[in-house]
Amino acid sequence: MTIRAMALDDLQTVLDWAADEGWNPGLDDAEAFLAADPSGFLLKEIGGKPVAAISVVNHDPDFAFLGLYLCKPKYRGQGHGMDIWRAGIAHAGTRCIGLDGVPDQQANYARSGFVKSGSTVRYEGRIAARPNHDIREATAAELQTLVCRDVKATGIHRESFATAWLSQTPNRRTTVLVRGDEIEGFATFRRCDLGTKVGPLHASSENDALALLSSNPFASSHDPEFVDVQNHDAPLAVLLKSLGFQSVFETARMFTGRPPAREDSLFQAIATMELG
Repeated sequence: MTIRAMALDDLQTVLDWAADEGWNPGLDDAEAFLAADPSGFLLKEIGGKPVAAISVVNHDPDFAFLGLYLCKPKYRGQGHGMDIWRAGIAHAGTRCIGLDGVPDQQANYARSGFVKSGSTVRYEGRIAARPNHDIREATAAELQTLVCRDVKATGIHRESFATAWLSQTPNRRTTVLVRGDEIEGFATFRRCDLGTKVGPLHASSENDALALLSSNPFASSHDPEFVDVQNHDAPLAVLLKSLGFQSVFETARMFTGRPPAREDSLFQAIATMELG
């Protein structure tokens, strides 16, 4: 039996497990995830075969985020999940840990000291791409500004993750809404096996949020968009429902300590349930 840090190929395998569970990860997730904390993605092997996984990403000295907690079906109920869980929690040290807990695990998380602090709701729908003269793709020169915006919005100094996540790749693109010399909002779109996930998204008005949602460079009339929003009554959730989006999945946002103090945008979507 071995528990070790994942290499890039290992993480891609675990993301394939996540796809099998219906989590619909992004096509370019692995490299950006691993950039956040190369030691925070753990794999348990038996006889050289991977059986269970977890990520506990140490974003900054005070905060970590837990995700990708998976065990292959034939190995469940044998203690492998608890082994990898303990290793992940140990990696966080004394940090506050956050997670998005699926319903059938929330009681277990509560027994481990996690306290619910709201919900994360996934909305699915379709929205046509519409050109807007105020919106374009973010440039490399604007990346640091967007990373700083992410710190303010989340309360987490996760520069390593945000720098990788907000950088342009073939399957993940970030657009910015610019008026004059000011970035008024931005959104990241990532292609998945099914459709596109949007996040993070930050906007200060309903019109700006709608314009950003409509700037999806991967938009197709056949494919849905998915947006993860904290709480059913958030302004972005209300907007999405008015556009015909439906709630298709919900988790509990839970923490072991004081949640990060964040500066909410009026219209905001999280980056990813796996890393916060």
